[in-house]
Amino acid sequence: MTKRATKGIVCDVCSKVGARVRCVSETHGKGKNLLVIENIPMVSCPHCGESYFSAETLHDVERLKRHRRELAVHRRVGVLALPLRFAR
Repeated sequence: MTKRATKGIVCDVCSKVGARVRCVSETHGKGKNLLVIENIPMVSCPHCGESYFSAETLHDVERLKRHRRELAVHRRVGVLALPLRFAR
C-alpha cells in the first residue's frame, strides 16, 4: 500500500519518498465492446521510473468493468490508425 510522507508519497517499489499520483485513462476491449475509463489514479516514481496502480484502484477498475452497462456514459469518438509498415 502506498504511504504518504511529509514531502510526497513513498514508492512501493523503491521505498523512496517523492512518488506522485497522476490520473490516466485506460481502454479495455475493442470495437463495439470498447470501454474507456478516465481519471484512474496511477502512482509514478521519478526515482525508479516505475508506475503502478494500488490494489484498491485495480479493484475499482474491475468493479467499473463489471457494471459498465449501468454506469457508462456513451460518447461518440473518432478512431485513427497508423498505416501498417512492413520491413523491407
